[in-house]
Amino acid sequence: MTEIWMRTGEATVLAAEGQFTDAMPEVAIGSVRGPVGTAFASMMGQTAGHTRMFVIRDINQLVKPATIMTTKATIHDLAYVNLLGGVVQAATGDAIVDCLIEGIIPRDIADDLCMIIMIWLDPRCATDENLDKKDLYRCNYEATKIAIGRAIKGEPTIEQLIENRKSVKHYALSGIIDY
Repeated sequence: MTEIWMRTGEATVLAAEGQFTDAMPEVAIGSVRGPVGTAFASMMGQTAGHTRMFVIRDINQLVKPATIMTTKATIHDLAYVNLLGGVVQAATGDAIVDCLIEGIIPRDIADDLCMIIMIWLDPRCATDENLDKKDLYRCNYEATKIAIGRAIKGEPTIEQLIENRKSVKHYALSGIIDY
């Protein structure tokens, strides 16, 4: 059995035109006996404005590895909570189960792992009259699978980071810094 002490991953999947449904999950995965397990247990309970919940696929369907999701943005209303605990949670749960099915997460150690996933849900989604929930699901599903895969594979590698140092820059630096 391979032990995963702590791995991290992230991904961004962009929304369809005119939507605020970009997904940018950040994942920490590791042994329940290691630092991720300690952080996981420490996150039980709530913090004002940052809802924490187990990832479930539906009632009585907690995913494996056990996963807590929390928000990167402060929650201000019930509509946001309903999207987070509805479409986003479902997409996240489905992605985790599909990672098991596809062998991205090793099945033989799934019960010995836990994950923390920080979720980006644009606050504008809660008030957008034209919100496309299918796109919200798609973005979160795809980004979660990519982030978990990157965590398990240790990507980007140090070699990839060094190789791309001059060709990849943070989007916020566009037009500010030239390499």
